[in-house]
Amino acid sequence: MANIFSRFSKKRRDISLDDSIDKIQSGDMELRNEIIEAYSPFVASTVSSVCQRYITESDDEFSIGLIAFNESLDKFTPGKGKSVIAFSEAVIKNRIVDYIRKESSSIDLFNHSTLQIDNDEEGNFNARDSVDISAYREEIINTNRQDEILKFQDKLAEFNLTMKELMNQAPKHLDARINAIKVAELLIQNENLRNIFYETKKIPMKDLLKIEDLPVSRKTVERNRKYIISLAIILDNDFVFLKDYLRLEE
Repeated sequence: MANIFSRFSKKRRDISLDDSIDKIQSGDMELRNEIIEAYSPFVASTVSSVCQRYITESDDEFSIGLIAFNESLDKFTPGKGKSVIAFSEAVIKNRIVDYIRKESSSIDLFNHSTLQIDNDEEGNFNARDSVDISAYREEIINTNRQDEILKFQDKLAEFNLTMKELMNQAPKHLDARINAIKVAELLIQNENLRNIFYETKKIPMKDLLKIEDLPVSRKTVERNRKYIISLAIILDNDFVFLKDYLRLEE
């Protein structure tokens, strides 16, 4: 599976993603293969950080990361404030977390059937080994989730916010929460607004209200200010688990 991509050059070169993305998206397959070759160590490192173990090119996780990296080259949209490498890292981490979850679910289902086989003495499979694997994968997910929350807390601190303050900040109605997500998306997708947001550590209200498709009033934005700031931070960072929560909201 790791050989799913043909390698254009065995010698890895220092190739800039940001300088190459236009040509890649225009169909330059030769350059795409060079980029994939040059950035395979980045893919392995990103995957390893999620799996919390050393990943080599022979691992399935590496192949999944490589496919995600290739996909990110097509999906990246310039002008949204993120570099290609930051966007690619988020896509890779999302795919690996999804893979770990699916693997854990599959193992749990397999455990259920093999336990019955052991009871009937029709095989020598040790169900306990499979349970341990499932628990290990769950531990990886929990550890990554905890690390992500700690990073989120650090980001909040830059805006003088705490997790405790946010406990009761979410609007009660689903449509209001969805509108808050839309406001946060508009805030970080507009490069000018995003820059002001990070420079001042405040929502640039005057400029934000000039956006035609803003789904709420100034009063609503002000009332949900802390909540919107937290959403913008989540959306603008590779917070895989917190973004999952936002997808549930939508």
